[in-house]
Amino acid sequence: MAVGDIAMPQMHVVKGVKIGVTEAHVRYPNRRDLVIFEFVEGTNVAGVFTQNAFCAAPVHVSKKNLQTGDIRYLIINTGNANAGTGKTGMENALKMCNAIAEASHVQPNQVLPFSTGVIGEQLPIERIVDAVPKALLGKEDAWGDAAKGIMTTDTTPKGASETFELDGIPYVMTGISKGAGMIRPNMATMLSFVVTDAPIHQNLVNKLLKESADQSFNRITIDGDTSTNDSCIFAATGQAGGKTIEHEQDPRYLVLKEVLFRVMKRLAQLIVRDGEGATKFITVKVEGGANTDECCNVAYSIAQSPLVKTALFASDPNWGRILCAIGYANVENLNVENVQVWLDEVQICQDGGLASTYTEEAGVEAMSKTEITIRVDLGRGEATDTVYTCDLSYDYVKINADYRS
Repeated sequence: MAVGDIAMPQMHVVKGVKIGVTEAHVRYPNRRDLVIFEFVEGTNVAGVFTQNAFCAAPVHVSKKNLQTGDIRYLIINTGNANAGTGKTGMENALKMCNAIAEASHVQPNQVLPFSTGVIGEQLPIERIVDAVPKALLGKEDAWGDAAKGIMTTDTTPKGASETFELDGIPYVMTGISKGAGMIRPNMATMLSFVVTDAPIHQNLVNKLLKESADQSFNRITIDGDTSTNDSCIFAATGQAGGKTIEHEQDPRYLVLKEVLFRVMKRLAQLIVRDGEGATKFITVKVEGGANTDECCNVAYSIAQSPLVKTALFASDPNWGRILCAIGYANVENLNVENVQVWLDEVQICQDGGLASTYTEEAGVEAMSKTEITIRVDLGRGEATDTVYTCDLSYDYVKINADYRS
């Protein structure tokens, strides 16, 4: 059961993109598991991907095809990750591209393939190829169906959408994501696809995606596992009109950047809220660092600690576990006597030891909430960073123990 506000918003139509969703029976019958995005010619597309050395075949193909530019289609299957599948897996990823190319009269390298699901099994490629023509019958308003079509262990579809104006011209930014386990993106299993109809130069599309991914999908963790298939795509169709945004000094750029950051941060947080077995949504904010890297390292050390996460599940204010996680985060020359820690507004650690105002009752009350902020001040600088995570419950073990059943 997802935590907090996870409702799908109104998914505004993005000019220049059509989406088709169908059943290919990749792993289960009677389940929409094949999604195709069709972009208008001239769309600028960027991607960031997993850094897992065993990255999936479709990741290899998508990274290569992106270098050619002029991407026209995305094809996504669920139920099978096509990872750890060797030469056959690569051939099947290419066959997904070829199926789109033959049916749509484009080149195979104008297609980006994506897969998510069980690792180490070969794709039922014939079923996917046979389903392509039906999925190509796309619609402009199928964002909600697509969000459902890319789900695996997710309990709810995930979407975000905003309308905004630049120089009086209305634009749309809409995106979907999936992911609930094997999440610690390193660019999550996660996929995300965000599209705007604003006109943006290719170089800025690349820059915007990397910066926004670093502040969203690269700031979440559920279990610390970086997937073989993590992929995030940002596309700008330019179909709503207006002059192309070509440089960062353009006043429209900052507005656009803020919208993209909000959309992608929302999509990333939805993944955490729907973490496998999650009962709590946790914000870990580390401030007072010498630089953002050490703040991020401390935040992730806390957010990924099984002992901290199980204490959160049990509403047990075992603050020593948080101190322990801070201590092994490899912060060079950390003076623990300068460290302060809070659970929401309750200070639990003061100058490296138990806060004089702390009571167990206050700690339990803070830990019993479904949304909690752990705030750490390292007392060594002005840098700050934030990571989002969830607790670790019995259900996480059950879900992953039964995943292939």
